[in-house]
Amino acid sequence: MSNKELAIQLIEKIPESKMHYIIGILEGAAIPEIETVEPDEWDMAMIEKAERENDVTGITVEDLADELGVEL
Repeated sequence: MSNKELAIQLIEKIPESKMHYIIGILEGAAIPEIETVEPDEWDMAMIEKAERENDVTGITVEDLADELGVEL
């Protein structure tokens, strides 16, 4: 018996009152997988630009709150 046949048999045993749980799971599983695409020249240029512009520094939440005048 295939997994699909087993799933159908199990679904047939689920009471209608619980089907909304199963439908959510099935909808999520039915979404096609996204194929991985290698970055092209434009993507690579944008990545390089972002890396040049981002100095990888940050501030703490507390400092940001002070800067914005927000009390934590």
